[in-house]
Amino acid sequence: MNKLDAEEKEIIEAFEKGTLKRSINASQEIEAHRAIAEATFKKDARINIRLSSRDLRALRARALKEGIPYQTLASSVLHKFIDGQLVDRATNE
Repeated sequence: MNKLDAEEKEIIEAFEKGTLKRSINASQEIEAHRAIAEATFKKDARINIRLSSRDLRALRARALKEGIPYQTLASSVLHKFIDGQLVDRATNE
């Protein structure tokens, strides 16, 4: 499991204790988040990319381990890198 920050731990603890309360307008919030997610992850562009066969095998193996298609993993990694959620270790040491 990924490391959780303090807020995430607090939410899990509240859920496990049964003290977590549903928002008054939960259905509206869910719909708003659903619309945002659909807009964010709408795949409306296509690219072709050349990789070494070694990298492609490693990508497919990692995707298999994660239980997702390899194109989905590649797209996710690119998205996270562009959003600044993934950092290049070589430039940040």
